Amino acid sequence: MSVLVILATGAEEMETVIPTDVMRRAQLNVTVAGLSGADPVVCSRSVKLVPDKSLDDAVKEGPYDAVVLPGGGDGAKNLAASEKVKKILQEQEAGGRIIAAICAGPTALLSHGIAKGKKVTSHPGVKDKMEGSGQYTYSEDRVVRDGQLITSRGPGTAFEFALALVEALKGKETVDKIVPPMLVKL
Repeated sequence: MSVLVILATGAEEMETVIPTDVMRRAQLNVTVAGLSGADPVVCSRSVKLVPDKSLDDAVKEGPYDAVVLPGGGDGAKNLAASEKVKKILQEQEAGGRIIAAICAGPTALLSHGIAKGKKVTSHPGVKDKMEGSGQYTYSEDRVVRDGQLITSRGPGTAFEFALALVEALKGKETVDKIVPPMLVKL
């Protein structure tokens, strides 16, 4: 199974790396794709992450079983402003495949008209934007799954978010297998 994680300048580091790492531990084929190319990306806390490839190259290998949007204020704004991301998300939704977004990442869903009518969560800092749009049913749960949509709240929920993705793609048995060696407390 394949997963596309879209990495934009200003992305939140933990929300990018933790899901990527956890999904790779679950033997998922994860591609971290740079929105602006394959060069290192400066994230929200000035950590530089190196994408596996550019988004332009990654889409040639799609479609993916899941598309993941990390948060981070500037990262989410960059995802929300991208026509490439819009097209990927529209195709993902039309194909009935998983879309996942964490922290401010769900604001990109709003900007691109994705998952209207679904139950979502987000970082408290963008709650008013998400709730006020009238497009979603808002929840303050740490992770929310509504059909093929998975959303989460922020850096502190990144493991739960990642494990929800693993469960959606590979089942609870795989989650139960990868949690103990990571010493994750759920």
